[in-house]
Amino acid sequence: MIFLFLVGYACIAMEHSLKVNKAATALLLCALLWTVYITNADSVLTQFSNHEDVVSYVTGNQIIEHLGDVASTLFFLMGAMTIVELIDAHGGFSIITNKITTKEKKKLLWLLAIITFFMSAILDNLTTTIVMVMLLRKLIGNYKERWLFACIIVIAANSGGAFSPIGDVTTIMLWVKGNVSTEGLLPNLFVPSLISMVIPVFVASRFLKGEISERVNVIGNEGFSHFSAADLITPGEQKAILFMGIGALVFVPIFKSITHLPPFIGVLLGLGVLWFYTEFLYHNKKHIPESSKARISVILTRVDFTTILFFLGILMAVSALQCAGILGQLSKFLDESVGNVYVIDVIIGILSSIVDNVPLVAGSMGMYDVASAADVASNPALAAYASDGVFWLFLAYCAGVGGSMLIIGSAAGVVVMGLEKVSFGWYCKNISLLALSGYLAGAIFFVLQEVFIRPLF
Repeated sequence: MIFLFLVGYACIAMEHSLKVNKAATALLLCALLWTVYITNADSVLTQFSNHEDVVSYVTGNQIIEHLGDVASTLFFLMGAMTIVELIDAHGGFSIITNKITTKEKKKLLWLLAIITFFMSAILDNLTTTIVMVMLLRKLIGNYKERWLFACIIVIAANSGGAFSPIGDVTTIMLWVKGNVSTEGLLPNLFVPSLISMVIPVFVASRFLKGEISERVNVIGNEGFSHFSAADLITPGEQKAILFMGIGALVFVPIFKSITHLPPFIGVLLGLGVLWFYTEFLYHNKKHIPESSKARISVILTRVDFTTILFFLGILMAVSALQCAGILGQLSKFLDESVGNVYVIDVIIGILSSIVDNVPLVAGSMGMYDVASAADVASNPALAAYASDGVFWLFLAYCAGVGGSMLIIGSAAGVVVMGLEKVSFGWYCKNISLLALSGYLAGAIFFVLQEVFIRPLF
């Protein structure tokens, strides 16, 4: 199983070279690992006396339990992605981006970085990066000038997504499973995440002088949905969809804290409200051709279900490793050989710049259980692994921000690599050290904060 996972991991990392979508590899890996596991589960589940009981337990308990956990994350992602696509299809993001008029390079870099940082905390770092790169194409005509701005957007998007429960897939995974909470993430990770963005922007801005050389004067809506609905509704209706959509996403953590229901219920509630609103909106616009109406039933066809299938495959593959006891053995090895939770998380963050951070975080969640209050009372050393413990909070920071060190280390970086044709070598030469400096500075601040400041409260 370890061999299969490493081979599959390598295929995912070399997706572009192999010309095989990583979702296909993840699904194949998931099926193979569960097949190998159930074939040899007797050696793991020794509490059962016969093979039929083992098979019944694996298929009726373990798979169903892990699939339920994974589905909770996937339904949240599908709902959130649909809401974001709906906002973009109706030109909602142009309300924000059209306000940017400055031509001064330094000022523009800081403005774009700050907007990206906070926008990615509300939306997600992938969507935010796409929106901001599309904006860049309207602001800066010279692609060589645009590369630096685009790469800073990657850093800002990853940093902004790390402190929010809905800003990055990895924080969503940790939040949905109860490893971290909104109340734990925001106060503990906001400053470290901000530092990881500010330092690279500050250094980069020192090398920028004057104004941008080329600019496209007309700024319209150019998102990634390619609908024409934005031109067929009023500005007031655009604003209503924008604020309702963002409000629905921001309301999810509040809904969870009030009802204690899983986050996907909250996001489905918001999606349902938006669905009702847009149906009534288009019902009163009989003059608009049906083919031009961006109803949610049409928006759903634009949602990236390939990404959803990748998450399904890789998370279930990691679950197979967990059931086989492999991740438990790995956690024991790390505890004995490394021991320090801060060092373990920093290593995971560095690895996330090389390989996908989703299986890294999923693996970490499989290696360590969330310690209960009773566990901590009997063994205070387990406090780091309790809900909102330093291990989980620092993991959210390291896995989210660490991916910025290489352009292939995050979904945001891969998108910029594809859209702007930024080369791996150019990024390493000009951006990697900036990202590393921000990552380490934020990490150092977090450690100091936990050691000296948090105990006071």
